[in-house]
Amino acid sequence: MNKYLFLLLICVFTNPLFAQSAKKTSGNPVFKGWYADPEGIIFDKTYWIYPTFSAPYEKQVHFDAFSSKDLVNWKKHENILDTSSIKWAKRAMWAPSIIEKDKKYYFFFGANDIQSDSEKGGIGVAVADKPEGPYRDHLGKPLIDKFHNGAQPIDQFVFKDKDGQYYLFYGGWKHCNVAKLKPDFTGFIPFEDGTIFREITPKGYVEGPFMFIRNGKYYFMWSEGGWTGPNYSVAYAIADSPFGPFERVDKILQQDPKVATGAGHHSVIQVPGKDEWYIVYHRRPLTETDGNHRETCIDVMTFDSKGLINPVKITFEGVKPVQIK
Repeated sequence: MNKYLFLLLICVFTNPLFAQSAKKTSGNPVFKGWYADPEGIIFDKTYWIYPTFSAPYEKQVHFDAFSSKDLVNWKKHENILDTSSIKWAKRAMWAPSIIEKDKKYYFFFGANDIQSDSEKGGIGVAVADKPEGPYRDHLGKPLIDKFHNGAQPIDQFVFKDKDGQYYLFYGGWKHCNVAKLKPDFTGFIPFEDGTIFREITPKGYVEGPFMFIRNGKYYFMWSEGGWTGPNYSVAYAIADSPFGPFERVDKILQQDPKVATGAGHHSVIQVPGKDEWYIVYHRRPLTETDGNHRETCIDVMTFDSKGLINPVKITFEGVKPVQIK
């Protein structure tokens, strides 16, 4: 072989851009680093993942984001929000949920891991002009800073219903609430009975709520078990309303002793206009025992002929490239 051609081939095959384009699947984890509680969403034909930076609480003081055009090659956006922008937050920033409204991006997060109403912290909201931020404090204080119906104010998920109304689902300590958000996300609108926080806790619920709509049905999902243990997992229910009642159907995401443990705290992405679904979640490698050593992964999620979710097979391969047209 001509030595110049040989040198050219070496340059091509060792180029990171070539390595990315040559990937046939995403692989799991989909990006490097300890990241958990991933929120997957689509903005402007781009996939985004907003995870928790998985570290001891005192070091868990910022968020990174990741974007991709094909679910396979991911770009890191560093430090899109941290405690320098959220003056009331000091530790344990986690479990982001994000939504776009009126060309603004609203980033909901938990902070400080409060254990009682006397502590400062809870669920906050930040806002930015672009998905990658930078984000700034929307309220200058927590949106929810107290326990209601026994629910710790953490693990928030913002949901847009078919009629355009936005709801906040949230709650730790085995209680889940739903509240109706004001259009500017500065507070809540009471329900017809005058209450603001309505409890909708299904059997087995621990934390990490998520909701999506398929064929007119509301699929409500949550995490079960302890987040540091091997048996962390995801279960779900189906209802005709975002308020339930939610009768637990089954567990659909859990550990595989041959692949990883602690598979949980997830989100779901649907390819626009198609009945193609992906579950984004975290899990712990078999080699790791540290509770914070969690990785973000993606696998295919499917349904049976009755609309029930099939058990998810967690893989090392991840998913094939899927571009949004």
